[in-house]
Amino acid sequence: MDQQKIAAYAEELFMAERNRAAVPPLSDRESTMTVDDAYQIQLANIRRVSAMGHVISGKKIGLTSPGIQKQFGVNEPDYGHLFAAMDCTDGRIHTGDLLKPKIEGEIAFVLKADLSGGAITREDVLRATDYVVAAFEIVDSRVADWKIKLVDTIADNASSGRYVLGTVKLRLGDVELPSVTMRLYKNGSLAGEGSGAAVLGDPCLSVAWLANRLWGYGVTLKAGEVILSGAFSAAPEAVKGDSFTAEFSSFGTIGAEFV
Repeated sequence: MDQQKIAAYAEELFMAERNRAAVPPLSDRESTMTVDDAYQIQLANIRRVSAMGHVISGKKIGLTSPGIQKQFGVNEPDYGHLFAAMDCTDGRIHTGDLLKPKIEGEIAFVLKADLSGGAITREDVLRATDYVVAAFEIVDSRVADWKIKLVDTIADNASSGRYVLGTVKLRLGDVELPSVTMRLYKNGSLAGEGSGAAVLGDPCLSVAWLANRLWGYGVTLKAGEVILSGAFSAAPEAVKGDSFTAEFSSFGTIGAEFV
């Protein structure tokens, strides 16, 4: 795809987020769009938002479960960028800032060293991680009615929205992440459950995949960044007035309220 089209689609998605007005799927209008084209659209907006003074706080990984990968017809995850302004430390999510949010429970890694070079292993992730915490990722789509294909979500910063971090910090040597279980409740009713094994078999492998994938685009996972490693279960929709809790083994309970 030529640079003029990449810039035009990036502008469309940028304005969709600013105006809270969804756009038709890019994939319906650009049938030959590739994954690399979609990442170039994403990165164009990341550069634009960064130039406006917003600080990148980390990265997120999506499409980590076999079922979701099958749904999208892919055999690897995708990724997006997080900004400090997306961090909802008080667990309050302002729905007026979003279009059609959904919520996922997962594990977040906070790094103490960079991960780069293109050949990152699970052991490298262990050495580079300061601690892990339970987290909510609030995904949102600037594409109308979530009618997305792989290139749509990638171009749209992997449907990134907001995130909430838990308070129980554990070192990787003290917890077996594939065995961590989660039960997600929406307004008091069970809405999903899963374990760390749903995230590429081990969330550490998800982070290693991300570091290696990003290296191909000249992007490094940096010390201090938050890495959202992938959802334990499907993401229920959220509207104003909804409250969510997620009970994690080892990590306790985290909460989010949509206001």
